[in-house]
Amino acid sequence: MAPLPGAELVQTPLQLYRYLLRCCRQLPTEGIQEHYKHAVRQSFRVHSDENNPERIQQIIKRAIEDADWILNKYKKQN
Repeated sequence: MAPLPGAELVQTPLQLYRYLLRCCRQLPTEGIQEHYKHAVRQSFRVHSDENNPERIQQIIKRAIEDADWILNKYKKQN
């Protein structure tokens, strides 16, 4: 199950970035949202020099799976 509709449409790093920031809006408190927004920004800075298309697709797939896990984690707590 994808955290938000449109996960299957994410193909580029910019689309992933926007998608993950939208996922952050689904988190319960402002503090948690800011924490994960910061983590998303840092991750993009770390991987900004990546130019291997296969590796980029692996990162996108893993990031969507991680976002799904995080959203499900907070849904279960509420």
